[in-house]
Amino acid sequence: MIETDILIIGAGPCGLFTVFEAGLLKLRCHLIDALPQAGGQCAEIYPKKPIFDIPAFPEVLAGDLVDNLMAQAAPFKPGFTLGERAETIEKTDDDKFIVTTNRGTKHIAPVVAIAGGLGSFEPRKPPVENLANYEDHGVEYIIKDPNFYRGKKVVISGGGDSALDWTNFLADGIAAEVSLVHRRSSFRGHPDSVQKVIDLAEAGKINLITDAEVVGIGGDGKVEHVEIKKKEGITKVECDHWVPLFGLSPKLGPIGEWGLEIEKNAIVVDTFDYATNIPGIYAIGDVNTYPGKLKLILCGFHEATLMVQSAFKRIYPDKNYVLKYTTVNGVNGF
Repeated sequence: MIETDILIIGAGPCGLFTVFEAGLLKLRCHLIDALPQAGGQCAEIYPKKPIFDIPAFPEVLAGDLVDNLMAQAAPFKPGFTLGERAETIEKTDDDKFIVTTNRGTKHIAPVVAIAGGLGSFEPRKPPVENLANYEDHGVEYIIKDPNFYRGKKVVISGGGDSALDWTNFLADGIAAEVSLVHRRSSFRGHPDSVQKVIDLAEAGKINLITDAEVVGIGGDGKVEHVEIKKKEGITKVECDHWVPLFGLSPKLGPIGEWGLEIEKNAIVVDTFDYATNIPGIYAIGDVNTYPGKLKLILCGFHEATLMVQSAFKRIYPDKNYVLKYTTVNGVNGF
């Protein structure tokens, strides 16, 4: 039985920052994550993707952000159960929670913080014939390392932030040729990213194909071209890779069976301290929902900070905690 003060479900950025904030209150943390390493989506899906909205970092790669968060948490010696999924939860007679993983590892804590991001997820795949035959042979749903596409001809499908960001990134001296295909003439992404794509298209640095969609793939054992359908008909575009970025289909998994209040696949919380409907269980980051919710790492950090204050009061109801600034007291591990 692994015992801790705060058991964190999810070792992504919000979970890792919780370790730091809890450590300042002398609270120990242990993290459970189904992935084999800490960092969540930032480490597993897009470690080389730049992030621009982290305070004091004009630009930071997702993987570097995870490394920095791990270094920030290190003085507080967090424990990790990685490669295992939190499966069941039960309440003890002394008001604690026992969480058991799919591999039978048991953890006990007075506070559980769910920081599971989008939960378990799968890419949304387009309805293209023989798609599975080309997966890992030129069809990728996630860009992990942009250098994989260096000097290659790449077709990206999608109209959201991920498709726009990777189009802009790969067109900047990495891929030999980049084409962006979108079903509409307008985009769902950030206006600045949209404008960059338009500017690149006008400068002849990318092929922007709107009001169109990829309807077929061809090649001998690997992708050699895609078939793009427009009003005028179907045309073939030669390429080495096709990357359909239509988002991820998130699922809460076993956590959805824990008796928590769920709304549209997210956990409803009180914005006072991000508590759920079950006292002692909190939810922070992308996994939660409340009026005005924004799914930003920055917001998750804020939620984690307030959550640990409430957790401290639950664990030590008779102690008064006075906020002390790290600029005055520094950071001391256990």
